[in-house]
Amino acid sequence: MPPNLTGYYRFVSQQNLEDYLKALDIHVAVRKVALLLKPDKEISQQGDRMTVKTLSPFRSYVMEFKVGVEFEEDLKAVDGRKCQTTVTWEGEQLVCVQKGEVPNRGWRHWLNGEKLHLELTAGDAVCQQVFRKIR
Repeated sequence: MPPNLTGYYRFVSQQNLEDYLKALDIHVAVRKVALLLKPDKEISQQGDRMTVKTLSPFRSYVMEFKVGVEFEEDLKAVDGRKCQTTVTWEGEQLVCVQKGEVPNRGWRHWLNGEKLHLELTAGDAVCQQVFRKIR
């Protein structure tokens, strides 16, 4: 049985975000702003239906999906692209594969105690983020 990720998480730290944004070909001015942000995460999980919100004053992104079902994801708020996305459980990790223009694009979430870990990948770039559960 996969873990329940439901909760509100506050940003703690990140590593290698700029390389990840470069791999997505994000404009330098937007990259500089993104590096200053400390987004929160809100996850709602009801059975195999999930909503993952990334919340910041600059730009927020909401992803709603059914685990195991491919869908077209509109990443206009992120980098202006669309991709075919599938989110599945691999053990205790929630894993997202985004097929499109950028190779090896996706992410994985997992819990370690009260900390939510996020690993973002695009091309050869890997970004690590950590969030602490506050409710």
